[in-house]
Amino acid sequence: MSTKPLLLLLLLLPGLLQAQPKPAPKKAPVKKVAFDATKRPRNLTDDQLLDLVQKQTFRYFWDFGHPVSGMSRERSNVAYDYGNEVVTTGGTGFGIMAIIVAADRKWITREQAATRIYKIVRFLEKADQFHGVFPHWMDGATGKVIRFGAKDDGGDIVETSFLMEGLICARQYFTGDTPIERDVRNHILWMWENVEWNWQTQGGQNVLYWHWSPNNGWSMNHQIHGWNECLITYVLAASSPKYAIEKPVYDQGWAVGPEFKNGKEYYGVKLPLGPDLGGPLFFTHYSFLGINPHGLKDQYADYWQQNQNHTLINYAYCVDNPKKYKGYGPNNWGLTASDSHKGYAAHNPKEDLGVISPTAALSAFPYTPEHSMRALKHFYYDLGDKIWGEYGFVDGFSEQHNWYAKSYLAIDQGPIVGMIENHRTGLLWKLFMSSPDVQRGMTKLGFESPMLKPVTK
Repeated sequence: MSTKPLLLLLLLLPGLLQAQPKPAPKKAPVKKVAFDATKRPRNLTDDQLLDLVQKQTFRYFWDFGHPVSGMSRERSNVAYDYGNEVVTTGGTGFGIMAIIVAADRKWITREQAATRIYKIVRFLEKADQFHGVFPHWMDGATGKVIRFGAKDDGGDIVETSFLMEGLICARQYFTGDTPIERDVRNHILWMWENVEWNWQTQGGQNVLYWHWSPNNGWSMNHQIHGWNECLITYVLAASSPKYAIEKPVYDQGWAVGPEFKNGKEYYGVKLPLGPDLGGPLFFTHYSFLGINPHGLKDQYADYWQQNQNHTLINYAYCVDNPKKYKGYGPNNWGLTASDSHKGYAAHNPKEDLGVISPTAALSAFPYTPEHSMRALKHFYYDLGDKIWGEYGFVDGFSEQHNWYAKSYLAIDQGPIVGMIENHRTGLLWKLFMSSPDVQRGMTKLGFESPMLKPVTK
């Protein structure tokens, strides 16, 4: 064999070695700089402050969204023996609405928003679902159900309705003639049409059941009666193109029960529906991110009056402060479900642990703008060192117990962005109420609203 190639290689080798790029020096690991709550812009106009709060809170869903699925993580801290992979179905619906707001306000591009939502939808199409109904929690990397309770390992129709509330808004928003917007619309439609709402009547009963599991069937046996956060569930169940419920399910399932009709006065304010003193304020937020309560009535209530009065009672209770908790007052109010010094609790006047949840007053902007703005300024300017962080305001705090949460929760951050936007522009209300399916479903259930078009025969 000729030695020429070998000699040539030996002659060229020093140059070849010299020409090789030197390995890049190892970079030191990037240290995340802790968020400094003390560095907050001051002397903002009301609009500037609202902009800042919405944008900062939106980051929970954008920067902290799950890297694989794009879905909303349940919470920012690891607690209750579950880890970083847990994403939440309902919180993702709220997050989708926050992303729409961000696109409309040009914090991100329209294409970025559509791409993220498309990522979420494509993930969900392959995730665990049960008759088209998604679980409360799932693994954000695999889409496998994560059990919420001992027998809660299947479909959750209420969480699914919060998800669909956001997806319907997205379908109405992304109307552009681009490949990504067409894909978003089409895939949302397929998912929406696939939810078997009438399956949740357990064989045709006139009531919706909250859970069904392939392992446990209907054993949780949780009928959904009002008044609470689940109006959206009945509205969407009536609106389904393929698997709709009929009006008797609403009348005999939702509009019954010991805590549906009220009619009593608290602090001089009449409460049409709900438990004594109104219950936690999320009753007025979750369903009404999409459903516009302005002028909304049916045979049971005027829903603007219901939500506004519920909020006013909550406010008046905190001002009255019968338990004499430190800090409560006209600029520091709002009781709803959130973390507390004793764990997660559904704070309300009947279960008052001395914990203020910022989402309560901030998501109430449509109903009580002056009271909510006073609370916002107090939270931001006076308490910001303790409760303002990288994703907006923390989940709860108690001056009485000198406790300030470090956590953020998707179901609390989302309504802050969405309800403030509804107060400012009505964006999400316009989108959701413009859906022909929603129009048909709400009309079927007997609702009247300036946003519902007359049925043509």
